[in-house]
Amino acid sequence: MTSTTSGTEPAPSGEPEQVRLRAALGRLPAYVPGKAAAPGPGLTAYKVSSNENPFPPLASVLEVIAATAGSINRYPDMAVRDLTAAIATAVGVAPENIATGNGSVAVLSHIIMATCDAGDEVVHAWRSFEAYPIVVALAGAESVPVGLDLDARHRLDAMAAAVTERTKVVIVCSPNNPTGTTVRRGELETFLDAVPPHVLVVLDEAYVEFVTDPEAPDAMAVWRSRPNVLVLRTFSKAYGLAGLRVGYAVAHPRVAAALRQTATPFGVSSIAQSAAIASLSAFGELERRVEALVAERSRVAGALEEQGWKLPESQANFVWFPLGTDSGAFVEACEAAGLVVRRYGDDGVRVTIGETEANDRLLEVAAAFGAR
Repeated sequence: MTSTTSGTEPAPSGEPEQVRLRAALGRLPAYVPGKAAAPGPGLTAYKVSSNENPFPPLASVLEVIAATAGSINRYPDMAVRDLTAAIATAVGVAPENIATGNGSVAVLSHIIMATCDAGDEVVHAWRSFEAYPIVVALAGAESVPVGLDLDARHRLDAMAAAVTERTKVVIVCSPNNPTGTTVRRGELETFLDAVPPHVLVVLDEAYVEFVTDPEAPDAMAVWRSRPNVLVLRTFSKAYGLAGLRVGYAVAHPRVAAALRQTATPFGVSSIAQSAAIASLSAFGELERRVEALVAERSRVAGALEEQGWKLPESQANFVWFPLGTDSGAFVEACEAAGLVVRRYGDDGVRVTIGETEANDRLLEVAAAFGAR
């Protein structure tokens, strides 16, 4: 007799035995990546669905990438020493406070693996970053989603109230993906006062470089004053290294060590490490690009407001259209104009601030569609 294993599903009677996979896989929500842009006749198509930086890599960074490519027959530095030291210097902490990974999603998975056992809970806003419930479910933990308010912002009071004895982690995404809204300094401090000190609070700041709101919190100052706070960041957005996958956490030493312990060995490639170091060195150039994208965001948001649209105030490199059941029609209108945008079911549509032509085309589509 063949016994079954807890958490797996045996083949139905009469069918051949198959490799048994985790039952949790059947319950995972799908992560839907942004579609590639397909040009139409006489029309340049733009992919504004993935929040990518539209600027090409800096020449100085490309030179470092090319030089490093000659040694890819060797394993990268598993300890990521040089990049860790460069990040620590950039954010003003000790190297022991930094943990790196193959993108911030990978670092998030290390966080959940280091903190959660089966049945533990992770509280996060919803709608927020799609990877949250996936990473949580893969760890055998349970997501506790808390709906956004009418302005598409985190309800931090409700998130604090959702914390139970089983809660191990709370994720605060600011600016929130996909709505672009930020939490404010005062409300975050009140929220942190209400969260038990043994619960890890992750401040996910993938888009922090685009923030201009003076009321947005200084996450590093918050981290320094709170032993249970971790700051999660990425090189994919402002730094334009989405294709190389580099993310990092700023954590207190015990937590940072746990993240390094759960990280995939050699998870950050040698090319990615070198490119990230070069990007930190060239941040003055990158910052000018960020400023240009922020200016474009302001121009697009202002034009949409003049058209009558009432959108959440975005502090990221995208805008959010809370269209409800009109989402599908808006996506079709954008695709007809050569814009690939990101639909979130019947909640809304997210559009990246991209090339000027793409942004102008979005404004044309929005005007023709009519403000909602």
